[in-house]
Amino acid sequence: SFKLLGFLDVKNVPCARESVLYGSLGSLVVGLGHFLATSRVRRSCDFAVGGFIFTMLGYWFYCRYNFAQHRIRQRMLREGMKNKILFEGSSLDPERKQTGNERSNS
Repeated sequence: SFKLLGFLDVKNVPCARESVLYGSLGSLVVGLGHFLATSRVRRSCDFAVGGFIFTMLGYWFYCRYNFAQHRIRQRMLREGMKNKILFEGSSLDPERKQTGNERSNS
């Protein structure tokens, strides 16, 4: 496995790999773009590092937000399926049509 900065295991942490890859691409684009515009090497390297950090953190937060939403939807779906199995065929089943006798007994 590859550890970024010695502690971030890129293989096992969700969104880490994509964040590093997009950060590298952002670094290349920003650094090269600044160099082509100004022809200043040192300043372009500074912009490239800033582009890496900005792009990596931006994608990290975007990806983690979507990951959290996905996990919440999975949890809700799992609970809904569990409740469907639990209440299926009972009087508490919302999809079951109640007859006249069942309504008067309730």
